[in-house]
Amino acid sequence: METLSDQMWDLPASGPQPDGSEIVRVVSYNIRSLRDDRTAVVRVLRALQPDLVCIQESPRFWFPRPQAAWLARSAGLMVLSGGKAASGPLLLGRLRAVPLATHDVWLPRRPELHQRGFATTVVQVGAAAPFSVTSCHLSLDGDERFEQFQLLLDHLDGLGVAHSVVGGDFNEHPGERGWEVLAARLRDGWAARPWGNEFSSVPKNPHQRIDGIFTTPDIQVLACGVAGEGYPGLRAKDLLLATDHLPVVGVLRIPG
Repeated sequence: METLSDQMWDLPASGPQPDGSEIVRVVSYNIRSLRDDRTAVVRVLRALQPDLVCIQESPRFWFPRPQAAWLARSAGLMVLSGGKAASGPLLLGRLRAVPLATHDVWLPRRPELHQRGFATTVVQVGAAAPFSVTSCHLSLDGDERFEQFQLLLDHLDGLGVAHSVVGGDFNEHPGERGWEVLAARLRDGWAARPWGNEFSSVPKNPHQRIDGIFTTPDIQVLACGVAGEGYPGLRAKDLLLATDHLPVVGVLRIPG
């Protein structure tokens, strides 16, 4: 029998719609270079059943490509782009997300700061219009991060597609200047259609929303938020063991 807890976690099912649009499930997740319990990361991804995954902090230095391949294979997904080619951000997807083009880039870097990049793939799902999906992990330095927010919008403008999805660890809170620049052009999924929990960091004491999913305004957000204890098939213990972030889930309707 369905309980109130089950109803809290209800999400629209992925798949084709009568009007030619497609409902897709996108997850954005910082996995801290698989330095914690990598099998817990896999169990979390399998429980969430995403069509597309925007990974931040995929392994960059120690066999990055084999590790990305292992993660994708173990989670029942395939590598779309990113990883070492984007200095950390990685994109994974199901077979129904057909890659059309990749646009991975490294960003300008200030001395003594980490190299950052964007992992981007243009995909088509069913009869829906092609759209880009981008994973990003922005700087801890406020000035560099603000520049990266602006570079992200420039990057999307140059892709040649009308519809875009961005999943990221922005290292910034809603209301701060970079977040607001992004939210002025793109739709903040949680603000548009909140679902589940709000805060993604840190798992033992979630108290800040620095991770999120954004879309161009023509993509309908059906639900967006952080999956937590009580989500079907998702163990609270795995969320604590996997990494230092919680996964953000967005259910989106891509126009036909």
